[in-house]
Amino acid sequence: MRTIDDTVLRRQVAAVFETWGMARDHIETTVHVMVETDLAGIDSHGVGMLPWYQKAKEEGRIDPKPEIRIEREAGALALIDAGQSLGHPPAVLAMRTAMDKARQVGAAAVAVRNSNHYGAAGYYSGMAAEEGLVGLSLTNAPTKQVAPMFGADAALGTNPIGFAAPAAANRPFALDMATSTVAFGKVSIARRAGKPIPEGWMVDRSGAPITDAPHGHDVGRLTPLGGTRELGGHKGYGLGAMVEILCATLSGCLGHETGHFFLAVDPSHLRGEGDFETDMDRLLDMLRATPPADPAQPVMVAGDPEYAAHAERKANGIPMTDTLFEELRDVCRRSGAPFLLERA
Repeated sequence: MRTIDDTVLRRQVAAVFETWGMARDHIETTVHVMVETDLAGIDSHGVGMLPWYQKAKEEGRIDPKPEIRIEREAGALALIDAGQSLGHPPAVLAMRTAMDKARQVGAAAVAVRNSNHYGAAGYYSGMAAEEGLVGLSLTNAPTKQVAPMFGADAALGTNPIGFAAPAAANRPFALDMATSTVAFGKVSIARRAGKPIPEGWMVDRSGAPITDAPHGHDVGRLTPLGGTRELGGHKGYGLGAMVEILCATLSGCLGHETGHFFLAVDPSHLRGEGDFETDMDRLLDMLRATPPADPAQPVMVAGDPEYAAHAERKANGIPMTDTLFEELRDVCRRSGAPFLLERA
């Protein structure tokens, strides 16, 4: 394990995208989202995705020079065609569009079709919360990795949910969760680190648990959130299907494309100026004040671990396994980009 300064990591990722011929504004957006995700401690969805992006680009599944356009627009709704782009630029555009509309009419929703992996769902909902709005960010994935309850084959992606809401004195409430028991990227992290995965994360076709990370990475199926029927796996399955409906069915890309869905709500259209944020402080303070079961582990709220990780990693660097380090070296070799991490 080594640590990499975020400024060096930004230059490295940008160097790869420059060899792709990506537009400068698309590079800046994508690099920012990816590295901010690593700074927040969400290693499964940041720079660790770059080897997958390189492979998808080589296979023609990502267009490095896309035409991203608003295909339909009606009042508080819009549909964006991402032009087979990496998901980060159209996702930022979509959330920004939803936010602008929400300020005018109170709430707005934007769907995106013909896209690709967009990183961490919580980044985009966080965009809204940082500007005083409530934000929701969802994405499906055409790569099926999650078996439905009682299913032998995977039928859904990890289909995450990002939700964020602003407060006055507190940092925003910031939920970012897969509707599977874990994100597939957590299996990749375990594989790179040479560690087993916990029982319950993945199963084989017979439903037997898999704990060997490389084996699970190659042939395993993730369980829906909750895992078993007795532990509420049917609820995770239902949430995953809900995300599929809003991201893929609503946008018209079911079964063959990646789609996203974004919602923004301006609380000032429902409450007096600042009242919502004041009540959010009351809620967050009340939750944190709950007596802990273990005095050594105080009660937190969604977003607390990520805010702490961001501060620590900004100061001390982003940890990176030797395996990912070598995978990024290979990405640079294949793309023709200089390998800048060697001198980091």
